[in-house]
Amino acid sequence: MKLSPRFATAAGVFAVGLVTAGTAAAVQASASPPSPAPGLEVSNATAARSVDSFVKSKPSVLQPSSDEAYVQKSVTASGSAKYIAYERTYKGLQVRGGDFVVVTDKAGATRYTSVAQTKAIGSLSTTPSISASAAEAIARQQLTTVKNVEGTQLVVYTLDGAAKLAYETTLNGFGKEGISRLSVDVDAKTGALLGTTEHVVDGTGTGWSNGSVTLNTTHSGTTYSMKDPTITSLSCQNAANNTTFSGPDDVWGNGSGTDRETGCVDALYVAQTEISMLSSWLGRNSFDGSGGAWPLRVGLADENAYYDGTQVQIGHNSANQWIASADVVGHENGHGIDDHTPGGISGGNTQEFVADTFGAATEWFANNPNDPPDFLVGEQINLVGSGPIRNMYNPSALGDDNCYSSSIPSEEVHAAAGPGNHWFYLLSQGTSGNGQPASSTCNNSTVTGLGIQTAIKIMYNAMLMKTSSSSYLKYRTWTLTAAKNLFPGSCTEFNTVKAAWDAVSVPAQSADPTCTGGTTPPPTSSSPPSSPPTGGCSGQKLANPGFESGTSSWAGNTGTIGQWAASGQAAHGGTYSAWLDGYGSTHTEAINQSVTIPAGCNATLTFYVHVDSAETTTTVQYDKLTITAGTTTLGTLSNLNKGSGYQLKSFSLNAFAGQTVNIKFSGTEDSSLQTSFVIDDTAVTLS
Repeated sequence: MKLSPRFATAAGVFAVGLVTAGTAAAVQASASPPSPAPGLEVSNATAARSVDSFVKSKPSVLQPSSDEAYVQKSVTASGSAKYIAYERTYKGLQVRGGDFVVVTDKAGATRYTSVAQTKAIGSLSTTPSISASAAEAIARQQLTTVKNVEGTQLVVYTLDGAAKLAYETTLNGFGKEGISRLSVDVDAKTGALLGTTEHVVDGTGTGWSNGSVTLNTTHSGTTYSMKDPTITSLSCQNAANNTTFSGPDDVWGNGSGTDRETGCVDALYVAQTEISMLSSWLGRNSFDGSGGAWPLRVGLADENAYYDGTQVQIGHNSANQWIASADVVGHENGHGIDDHTPGGISGGNTQEFVADTFGAATEWFANNPNDPPDFLVGEQINLVGSGPIRNMYNPSALGDDNCYSSSIPSEEVHAAAGPGNHWFYLLSQGTSGNGQPASSTCNNSTVTGLGIQTAIKIMYNAMLMKTSSSSYLKYRTWTLTAAKNLFPGSCTEFNTVKAAWDAVSVPAQSADPTCTGGTTPPPTSSSPPSSPPTGGCSGQKLANPGFESGTSSWAGNTGTIGQWAASGQAAHGGTYSAWLDGYGSTHTEAINQSVTIPAGCNATLTFYVHVDSAETTTTVQYDKLTITAGTTTLGTLSNLNKGSGYQLKSFSLNAFAGQTVNIKFSGTEDSSLQTSFVIDDTAVTLS
């Protein structure tokens, strides 16, 4: 009888892993609680407890006051960092603009803080001078038509710098721009309007031409429905009555762009593709980060689409075709991802470019021949008969700004996406376009792109440091910090992020981190440097070494890469690992990656491995893990190495200096009694 058989499943698919004032600081923390020994990985819970100790000590960087309390909202691990987001209360009231994020290394040591609030609240009376009904009446005046009021509550408002007691009312209705879900803050002492936050964020994209696609639907009894069987909060509905499309078979739509069910085929396909992209590329568990989503509703009577915090509504183009395809649905769900990362929907007129990056990443991940990936927004939809609505490689082609200026924060929000979209294109594709159109820069520089997967990973990790005071200037600092966190030991990615921001005229900030070692900065003008940029004998050479980007950069049996904690095999660091074998029957699985070791350098292969075996022998190697570099066997582990935790293994690669060599982990299992080899946190380190 086989003991502890591995549960075989596919890896990496649906894995269960304001325009505001004020400034945010992303600075090195002024104090840090005791942390584990350098290099040791700690759990998210351990890091969170360590950060709680730091926060409760009320360091000055948080701008603390005596009557404050701090509420930990989320803990997210990504790359070599953990991001712990907080909100604050004052005398029990929520503080608008009081949010902050603490960033730690893998060992749980505090490294950076990103704080929205710029001044301490001090002593503030929480007794209002006007009534809640009076504040609601003022709030109602901000919309043309009010359908309903969700509620009114007292808050402390700090988004304009000085703390004020305020009433916050959330309304549903219509404003000058159409459908609105608006939160309005009114001074509870004077009745003055302090600020508004629009929750309806809209955008447009390609169309209804995804062609024949595969959907994950739900089957119950004799009925099929357009509801995801794993993420049950994700469904596609008829906007006329908010009813999920259902039927007697699992065949959907008729191919007509004016048919609502066909629109839902496109919408659900794109949403499920985007969720797969989030898991595989970013290690994120669905749209809200916790395995949740929201309904998609096709049938909006408007040439538009929007996300409002509760749903995505899909409208039509001027030919009445439903606009539910990759850079529509990807963009709208991008707003939802933005809403469900620290700080909420990005402000400072950055929210549309943020959502556009997710629309582009979804389209590229899908790689659907019916909608070939590109960096135009709405190129197929022909929304109002004039072609694309935004151009990421040359925003000025459609009337938007290529370069940042002080007017961007006050422009129309979609037009203001130009510099951010241009930055993302340069970060991904570079000035040459790498097969896409060439892109000019605002400083005549040349930028070499990192690819869209790395670009969206940097963007997402920057969002994990986001606060309610987000802006273009803050995103420069956050993306530089993210690149440094994600690629320790390498400055290539950091320098490319910096060069791309410089290329769109977003100026350097005092809070920007620096990077030294690894590589020299790329050239900053069109003139060639006096000598090639060169790397030294330092840094880590494997791509995706901790598997946190899913199967990226690894070949072989990549279905072994996934989030396996729910099946009893937790990762050593982050949430992803490679689980070879464990079936209890004759089986072989292997993963591999090629790496170049510069001439004259020493190199060491290290990795963590957990060997879990049902074999009881203490003398015979029935099941083996073989580690090779090219045709050379570096070492072998077996069922005899089984243990309760991870073991660190190290092998010299000095003999391969000046060569490109294939590093391979190969597991073989005999006919009975399972042995699992779980590998994580690999590295090829130069010295």
